[in-house]
Amino acid sequence: MKSYNIAVIPGDGTGPEVIAEGIKVLDAVSGKSGFKLNYTNFDFGGERYLRTGETLPAGAIEELKKFDAIFLGAIGHPDVKPGILEKGILLELRFKLDQYINLRPVKLYPGVDCPLKDKGPEHIDFVVIRENSEGLYAGAGGTLKKGTPDEVAIQESINTRKGVERCLRYAFEFTKKRNRHNKLTLCGKTNVLTFAFDLWQRAFNEIAPEYPSIKTGYAHVDAITMWFVKNPEWFDVIVTDNMFGDIITDLGAMIQGGMGIAAGGNLNPEGVSMFEPIGGSAPKYKGQNVINPLAAICAGGMMLEHLGETRAARAIETAAMEVTAKHIKSLAAGRMGLTTTQVGDLTAKLASAV
Repeated sequence: MKSYNIAVIPGDGTGPEVIAEGIKVLDAVSGKSGFKLNYTNFDFGGERYLRTGETLPAGAIEELKKFDAIFLGAIGHPDVKPGILEKGILLELRFKLDQYINLRPVKLYPGVDCPLKDKGPEHIDFVVIRENSEGLYAGAGGTLKKGTPDEVAIQESINTRKGVERCLRYAFEFTKKRNRHNKLTLCGKTNVLTFAFDLWQRAFNEIAPEYPSIKTGYAHVDAITMWFVKNPEWFDVIVTDNMFGDIITDLGAMIQGGMGIAAGGNLNPEGVSMFEPIGGSAPKYKGQNVINPLAAICAGGMMLEHLGETRAARAIETAAMEVTAKHIKSLAAGRMGLTTTQVGDLTAKLASAV
């Protein structure tokens, strides 16, 4: 039987709870689909940091490179200053594992309340591909005369031809494989950010002729935010830089019903990739068995899709859609009408029956 080795980082707050339900569903579909998942747990997160003072121990990156994928719960602890865990764990993993693609499906499931008037599942089904290892998040810059009236703070956006082009090529290939509307939109700000997005636009235009079946377009990021709200049905696949991608994907999560259903992948197509629910660690709900695990469950489905187990991945999504359509009252924690474990049990049962 084919098997995959999965590194599991449950993380902080409600992360371990949603990861447990995700694994429950993964196990329900794996055996039926003829493969096995072998899990190894890592305790990276706030509790370890408070205990040891380290975010990632020496050798962690090299050890994680040996796995087929990483399944992440959530990082964020109320007793740790914001930024320490995010930079020391999340960004460190993305950069050191060269996870240069952030993949964010934005899909409204049946039964989920959408904040947009007169919009339903037929209108909201697109994917944002965000460059994940450069831009403003590269950490280039510095401060001068900090804490004085003459303080200067500089944060530089780093965009390399290699980084931009590999992200764009992934986006073109993804659009072709997705084969929905075969439309790829570049999101940028060419009228103001004339250096960075000149590179993005030129590379985009140079690659496009290699994909004659793909319709291409461009939109400024401010226009994208308007059209996400007014006409989300216009979009199929969107590709953009790190900062703009971070912003528009959270808007995307809201129009698909909220963080309770949003899942994402940090991908290194040539190495190890990491999959996670987009919502935070939600420590106020820890241990109450009320948090919605569907985002983590869907992230598990994305992981299987990435590993090539398409049938099992689709079984998970089909089951999640049935849960939202027929079995829960809301995606919000404490208002689902079912407990965290009950949602996991039900999704596992439905997925194994697909």
